[in-house]
Amino acid sequence: MHILILRILLLLSSALLSTACNGPAPQLKPDASNNFPVHPYEDSNPSSNHYGPATYSGVFLKPSELEPAVEFWRKTYAQWYRSNVAIHDDRYMDVIYEVIIVPGVVEESLTTEQKEHVKNRREFWKNELMVLDSKVRVNAALTASEKQILAKLRNNGRTLNAVLPGANERVRSQRGTRERFQKGLEISRQYDRQFRKIFREAGLPEDLAYLPHVESSFQPNAKSSAGAVGMWQFTKGAAKTFMPAGDRIDQRLDPMASATGAARYLKFAYNKLKDWPAAITSYNHGIGGMKKAQNQVGHDFATIVRSYDGPAFGFASRNYYAQFLAAREIASNPMQYLR
Repeated sequence: MHILILRILLLLSSALLSTACNGPAPQLKPDASNNFPVHPYEDSNPSSNHYGPATYSGVFLKPSELEPAVEFWRKTYAQWYRSNVAIHDDRYMDVIYEVIIVPGVVEESLTTEQKEHVKNRREFWKNELMVLDSKVRVNAALTASEKQILAKLRNNGRTLNAVLPGANERVRSQRGTRERFQKGLEISRQYDRQFRKIFREAGLPEDLAYLPHVESSFQPNAKSSAGAVGMWQFTKGAAKTFMPAGDRIDQRLDPMASATGAARYLKFAYNKLKDWPAAITSYNHGIGGMKKAQNQVGHDFATIVRSYDGPAFGFASRNYYAQFLAAREIASNPMQYLR
């Protein structure tokens, strides 16, 4: 009797949450199958992990497990314009619930009303996922759209007990940056040869010259909320250690001095961490932070991204190397991605 009452209350809660959502659900294609879990989160036919072996892109390891994230950032940089906002799962980057078009004239920064519109869509999807979670728990009938969401969550061999609980808390929004990336690509042409020379002479891979696409989109006067400055986004402390005459002169707005500092830093980081995924990620997360991650979960970078839960190792750090790989792929072959 108590179980029956609980089920009724959960279904009533689902209906109330659905009506409270902001706007209608997008029209998703119906799932051809009518199957859904017999028990909460239990897949009737779980598949094996779909990821293949890691590959190398030049000297840079490309773990196959990172490919969904790399693809996500390729879309962000080259496919989605600044008027597009993807609503997605912040852990499983292939789970994109919808891509909305922001209403009105969209500039570099969104207006208060446009930000509110994006927030409302995030809240809508949080509510949808809460409803879906409650329905799966009691084995309630699912709509075609809800089955489509489950299919997204179960992609790449994932099981529902791994991804559905807490999915509502992982909803995130990401604006497209195609215009910004294209502008950065144009600016980069005047620096590319000199940057490559700096890295080559330091005995480092020349393609590290693509890193400002991730840091600043090659904006020479870029400033971050954390106090990082310039095309290569140096903080004062890092500049004093790695930039030429950094202990006497602030040259963070000088692209060449900053590139030299970046080469010194990345060489130091690589010698400490012993692989490029970790060394490049340390540009965002710090050498000490990445060393701690290696000590806790090992040197396999995909495992670090998947499993390391250091308090400062958040979305930006988890995705930094994937962003670099995506930016490098696009910048090295713009005709393929930016037609």
